[in-house]
Amino acid sequence: MAFRFALFADRLQKDPLKRIRGSPGAKRVEAYCYKVSALWCVFFILNGSAALYTIFWASESAWALYNGGVSYIFMGTLFVVEWIVRKMVEKQIPKAAPLSRFREDSRPRDAVVCFSGSYGGGNFRTWADFLAGSAALRKRISAEKAERWILHCNDYWYFLLAFTALLQCGKQALLTANIAPLYIAEIAGGRDDIALLTDHAEAAGLCGAKALLEKSFYVPAVAVPDNGAEITGGALPPLDAGETVIVMYTSGTTGRPKAVYQRLTEFEADNAFILSKWGEEFLSRKVCSSVSPHHIYGLLFSVMLPFTAGVPFRRERIEYPETLEELRDVSYLFVTVPAFLKRCVEGMDEDGAGNTRSLGLNSPWIFTSGGAVLPDVAKKTEAALGFWPLEVYGSTETSGIAWRQSKSGPEWTPFDNAKIWLNGEGCLVIQSPYIKDPEGFTTGDLAEIFDDGRFLLKGRADSIVKIEEKRISLPEVEARLLRSDLVSDAAVIAIQGKRQYLAAALALNAAGASRFAGTEKRRVNQWFREYLGQFFEPMVIPKRWRYLQALPRNPQGKIQNEAIRALFTDEKPERGSGDA
Repeated sequence: MAFRFALFADRLQKDPLKRIRGSPGAKRVEAYCYKVSALWCVFFILNGSAALYTIFWASESAWALYNGGVSYIFMGTLFVVEWIVRKMVEKQIPKAAPLSRFREDSRPRDAVVCFSGSYGGGNFRTWADFLAGSAALRKRISAEKAERWILHCNDYWYFLLAFTALLQCGKQALLTANIAPLYIAEIAGGRDDIALLTDHAEAAGLCGAKALLEKSFYVPAVAVPDNGAEITGGALPPLDAGETVIVMYTSGTTGRPKAVYQRLTEFEADNAFILSKWGEEFLSRKVCSSVSPHHIYGLLFSVMLPFTAGVPFRRERIEYPETLEELRDVSYLFVTVPAFLKRCVEGMDEDGAGNTRSLGLNSPWIFTSGGAVLPDVAKKTEAALGFWPLEVYGSTETSGIAWRQSKSGPEWTPFDNAKIWLNGEGCLVIQSPYIKDPEGFTTGDLAEIFDDGRFLLKGRADSIVKIEEKRISLPEVEARLLRSDLVSDAAVIAIQGKRQYLAAALALNAAGASRFAGTEKRRVNQWFREYLGQFFEPMVIPKRWRYLQALPRNPQGKIQNEAIRALFTDEKPERGSGDA
């Protein structure tokens, strides 16, 4: 009987749509197997007890009747009933359909893939729409000579269709959140074998970029059947995940686009692990997101994960906190970044009454990445949305590495499939299935690893500067400023003049704005200098200060250092006062 259950598990394992490890229904398969195993164990105990009774206390005819017939009838009946129940359970178990292995029949044709507005609004796009739309795009793309395709679609639905079609056609998918002409020129690098897919009507005919591109296509116009004729998916072309080329662009350290080459293989391995760990949270909710699909976190969590798990996702990106008020009809899994959560809770409890209003969403689950969520923001998020954000630590080069919920402490817990250690400079090194180099990837993050395997981030290696031969951590200065209870955001940078010195840009919170209302800037500067003087030597205290309503951050919530630096280019620090 154990052999028969092994066959059941093996069949689920071999079928890429029903595999146990990484399947969104993995826990349900395991729970069913445990229950059935327990049932058969109880049956064997009772059957064995009955057989034993007939040996010692029953007549020979009773022994022959039970052991030669009745026990087999019982066993056969249980076998048939369990087989029928198993088939019913198999139909109810969610099936993974990753991009590299989906088939026309992976989902019912009327299965909802995505929706507009709220799920309860009923404005859906189905599996049949997905097959037709990707087929129409595939037809157009395969007819073009360009091998490299810039993909820029803010609509997650159009992004999914175009991304799928590009990979099926064996093209390179270049993902960039910026399609400004000069930015495209830098990516094109003088080559002319590059085309553009976008859902921006004006961008499809960019005058400045058109000369650099072989062709530009407006996805909403292309991803429809020709002349209104019905198009099905047809015979889907084979897709080798290991041969795909996905290029993601980051700002890099030079300010120019930095190309990071990825494959579908690693992305789908990342998806499989997330579903094995939090698959039930996806299955019990619809997905909405505030993160661009051109960012690795947005691509994996907002598009690929819900598609693979068969969970409907909202096609429009959430750009304003007020939009969350519209999403109370069903339970949602919200994919976002720290900067958006901060915008959601800004101004809450300013009256000191302690009353926190709900911001929308119904029994949500919140994933966030792209930076650390400040403890105060996380606490207010739980009060307003009912969930303390779950943070994922990773990068474009590494995908997901670790996770935490900061209410349990600032330490990060590595994913089960990641191996971490520190190099000689104290920087974190990672090995995982998502990193192609077997030697692993060395980050620029300084860390401390504890005996239980968790680790604490201690800033960037490039955030350690020397001021008059004194090593100082810029994040440490920022953290001290945030702990003053008068600051909601802080950025500290090093400026090189005749001597290197620090400069600080601050956004005051409600308490800070009230405390310094009407106060001269030099006195505000002096207060913060004296406050930091409790922790640092005078030579490392910032000599220049700026006070803003909000610090400049990119869509992923990261401080834009060049914009911060530009704040201090118009004047020099005052002699003696250490202030500008």
